Amino acid sequence: DCQLRTYPSLARFLCAELTRGYFLEHNEAKYTERRERVYTCMRIPRELEKLMIFGFFLCLDAFLYVFTLLPLRVLLALLHLFTLPCCGLRGSLLLQPAQVCDILKGLIMVLCYSMMHYVDYSMMYHLIRGQSVIKLYIIYNMLEVADRLFSSFGQDILDALYWTATEPKERKRDSIGVIPHFIMAVFYVFLHAILIMVQASTLNVAFNSHNKSLLTIMMSNNFVEIKGSVFKKFEKNNLFQMSNSDIKERFTNYVLLLIVCLRNMEQFSWNPDHLWVLLPDVFMVIASEIAVDIIKHAFITKFNEITADVYSEYRASLAFDLVSSRQKNACTDYSDSVARRMGFIPLPLAVLLIRVVMSSVNVQGALSYSCLLLFYLGMVTLKVLNSIVLLGKSCVYVKRANMEDKLFERPSTAAPGKTPSDPWSERSPSSPSCTFTAQPTPTASPTLRPETVPPPPTTSTTPASPPIPEPDPDTLTPSPSATPEQKEEEGMEGTELKHRTPKKDLLDVDRFTICGNRID
Repeated sequence: DCQLRTYPSLARFLCAELTRGYFLEHNEAKYTERRERVYTCMRIPRELEKLMIFGFFLCLDAFLYVFTLLPLRVLLALLHLFTLPCCGLRGSLLLQPAQVCDILKGLIMVLCYSMMHYVDYSMMYHLIRGQSVIKLYIIYNMLEVADRLFSSFGQDILDALYWTATEPKERKRDSIGVIPHFIMAVFYVFLHAILIMVQASTLNVAFNSHNKSLLTIMMSNNFVEIKGSVFKKFEKNNLFQMSNSDIKERFTNYVLLLIVCLRNMEQFSWNPDHLWVLLPDVFMVIASEIAVDIIKHAFITKFNEITADVYSEYRASLAFDLVSSRQKNACTDYSDSVARRMGFIPLPLAVLLIRVVMSSVNVQGALSYSCLLLFYLGMVTLKVLNSIVLLGKSCVYVKRANMEDKLFERPSTAAPGKTPSDPWSERSPSSPSCTFTAQPTPTASPTLRPETVPPPPTTSTTPASPPIPEPDPDTLTPSPSATPEQKEEEGMEGTELKHRTPKKDLLDVDRFTICGNRID
């Protein structure tokens, strides 16, 4: 027995292997943290899909706006233009800025739709089908990159057009600058619509291939996205950027699948049996997209130590954009707000969908026009119902996130490095149209804000009030001392959940590019 204790032996080794225990209670904090990570990964699919569904209906609301309310707004603007008495015309009072933007959007859609008639969809389909599988795979990847680049730069082109057309002008000849911006906007929407058409044609070729090899390769390409994003360092703002990009990508894929189904059903004379042949492939595309998003976000939150509650903050931020755009003092339309936040520009996609629907469906006779009118009324009903439900849900999310007071501060502040969007946005906020908000005095909130709440320096700009020179140093001095601490905290811990105020960070970032996972 003494020799067994003194000298190593096989019996002693086997005895130790069979009787040794695990003292997990001595490292309780470590294993509790590991268990919380597992619970977080299990909560990610549910919280992520809540955000995705809410964002999907936001994109649907902005997309239906182009087909339903935008034509009516253009007609009202034209009616207002043609019914004005000639003696009452006074320069910029001819049309309101919103009416000018509506007319420009309508002209862009009409011109791009007429130009799309010169693009043969069938010839493009057969041209793509004649290429090899590997070449089509490379083309599809290039199209995805080009679509992100177009989306990131397209809204800037449209915003430049709207501002050039509505900015105060001293001389009438200054309005000539609208013409090159308008030509550039039409050229952009036309090229982006053609790009989406090539994407739809490539996806249609993959659906109609005999061995489905191209479709399998295209679906496996989604899993390559996991490799490019999971092992990168992410902060909350970057994850918000990726979430918005995923929402836009998922909605665009749904519209592309709708275009593919319409083209295939038109080729088979609208035989309902062929629809059951397409549905398995459609479900495979949707399922692969959802699986990739869940896996990607689950491991990103795990590696960067981000809780699952961050997706409720993202949803509250999107809801805040919707509620802010519905107020009486809103600066821009909600469709433009969605375009800036998610990178989703509905004009090119709407032009392509109208082109495909008009070429796939023959409208002839009084009965066809009656059905078309009923379909339009149904879309208007869906748009109004969707907007009402979204507004109600958004009010609940904003109230739950305690972001009601920011509705009064939003019009009076601007993000750093950005110019004021519109001249009519400098008006002091009056009575907001949201029903749940409390009633603080809107004119007193800008003057009391720097003195009562000095710790969270959200933005470095203050309202333009010349009689009060004291808030400027108070608001400017905390920001240089706070930014190095934030950078040091991010470098040591890799997360900003406990250091900064998350809701203010998300609201301050007004524009998210979708050209990649850029880390600021």
